[in-house]
Amino acid sequence: MDAGGRATSGTKAEESSGLDKPFPRRGNDNRLCQPQRIRLSYPAMRHFILLSLLFCLPGCGFFGGDKEDDTLNLSADGLYARAKGALDAGYYSEAIEHYQDLEARYPFGKHAQQALLDLAYAYYKSEEPEAAVAACDRFMRLYPRNPRVDYVYYLKGLTHFNRNKGFLQRYLPTDESERDTSAAALAFQDFLELTRRFPDSEYVPDAKQRMRYLRNNLARHELHVAGYYLQRGAFVAAANRARYVLENYPRTPSTPGALALMARAYRVLAMDELADDALRVLELNYPNHPAVHAARQRAR
Repeated sequence: MDAGGRATSGTKAEESSGLDKPFPRRGNDNRLCQPQRIRLSYPAMRHFILLSLLFCLPGCGFFGGDKEDDTLNLSADGLYARAKGALDAGYYSEAIEHYQDLEARYPFGKHAQQALLDLAYAYYKSEEPEAAVAACDRFMRLYPRNPRVDYVYYLKGLTHFNRNKGFLQRYLPTDESERDTSAAALAFQDFLELTRRFPDSEYVPDAKQRMRYLRNNLARHELHVAGYYLQRGAFVAAANRARYVLENYPRTPSTPGALALMARAYRVLAMDELADDALRVLELNYPNHPAVHAARQRAR
């Protein structure tokens, strides 16, 4: 091996191992005999492995080496500008990478608060809800007096609102009340917290509309569960679930259905007084409901 680290011919390892010797011949026969197994000594094997590694390592760097980071020499302003440009252009993965670098290199810089706010939004747009919620929670904990904290509550609710919504759910009509509603419940609580803490926020009107939509969906989901219990013959569970809808989601489109289902379950359980009370309330508030008409027919 020469001074440059390149393998050279005629090394001692080659001379001692016999790699440069021809195969033996048999008598006057010019044909080569069958090759014999070559035994390498320990020093020769060690040299051979080292040479192999020297040749392989540069190749690995050539084919899979890391790209040179062109942001290493950027100031806090330059790195923030690079991140903001990627965010505005819709390159959310690149923006996330730059914001993470900015936070790691300049954790207490003048862009720290805005960078964390932008990072939460970039996570939301790149459909990484866990990371987006974590960034929102961290912003609320670190900067509770920031004038944009109301937006963070709104963004957190928006993240939960759109969680688990794939392409088909967003662009095709589907009944969201028949799916898991845990994310919807979290979104409702986030928007409710926003309206309580910041009643004058510009995001409150939209949050209230979303809360109304979520509330109706949650009520309809509970009514689906009550109907399932009724079909399975679990009449007590069905009546309790219908009562839960009336107590927690009053004045929703599911209210008349909950009253009718509760009356039916109580009737099967021979609890006629409770069934009559449910029908009386149903008739008073929804006189044209099919359950009221059916009750009148049975009374005749």
